[in-house]
Amino acid sequence: MPLSSMISTRRNLMIAGGAFALAAPALALSRSASATDAAWDKAAYEQAMRDSGRAVSLTDAQFAAIQARKPAALQRIEAYLKERLGTADPRVMDAFNTVPREYFHYNYAEGRAKPGDAYEENPKPWAVGYGSALSDYLGQAYMTQLCRPKATDVTLEIGTGSGFQSSLLSRMVQHAYSIEVIEPLGHKVSKIFKPLGYSNIETRVGDGYFGWPEVKDGFDIIIVTCAAQYAPPELFRQLKPGGRMIIPIGQPFKRGQILYVYTKDASGKVHSRRDVGVFFIPMTGTMMSRPAPDANNDGKTVHVPI
Repeated sequence: MPLSSMISTRRNLMIAGGAFALAAPALALSRSASATDAAWDKAAYEQAMRDSGRAVSLTDAQFAAIQARKPAALQRIEAYLKERLGTADPRVMDAFNTVPREYFHYNYAEGRAKPGDAYEENPKPWAVGYGSALSDYLGQAYMTQLCRPKATDVTLEIGTGSGFQSSLLSRMVQHAYSIEVIEPLGHKVSKIFKPLGYSNIETRVGDGYFGWPEVKDGFDIIIVTCAAQYAPPELFRQLKPGGRMIIPIGQPFKRGQILYVYTKDASGKVHSRRDVGVFFIPMTGTMMSRPAPDANNDGKTVHVPI
């Protein structure tokens, strides 16, 4: 279904919408056990924060209040996905139920935890420092379901940001890779996954324009969370046959950006579909200086400059 309004920051997608239905029962995921499979209480949260090198100060009452808001947030997510996509994928819902969003509400530039912002009634992006942010949860749910993740998939995210998107995908796929162009943020966020037991996430600092070519067999899913002026050719090359790439395309700081869904067929030809209007702060790095290429000589790769 088309969306009437989608607004985003550099790492974020904000989708306007309401909540109408009850959350579906959680289903088991095809993944390894993690720290959050055990009791996620205040002690577990504080220990994971310490192990990731981040300070936090929270009372029992404050932690309880955060957890009390989570069921309503899950209801909003499920209702939104049903409204916009016709159904709420149980695996997406289970990932949102499993991954503790409050753990990712942290401003790295300030060195300050902000778990009280999690599961807000009016979903919106939250700053995590260095010009990046944690996407609003409705927008992340929409893009995650659009990816159609499967247990055998290998994924690549361009723009690690808070690490929440990679964590969501890691609960549904075989292995999740993520690249962050902002060096201090990328180094700090790389430390947050191990304390949760998320061992199938690999991150690095780099220019997402070039993808992650060292991953020999490529990716089943590529998700880009910043506006590109065109889809980078290297990302098409690293997309497996049968794979999907979700990417916002448009001019920097201008309206009219479009979220595109690209799929690669068995012959290597890429097909594009316009999804919804968005507004993202632009992809930085090479994208800002390299002009849009022409279609490949083999005629198999489709580029859509705006």
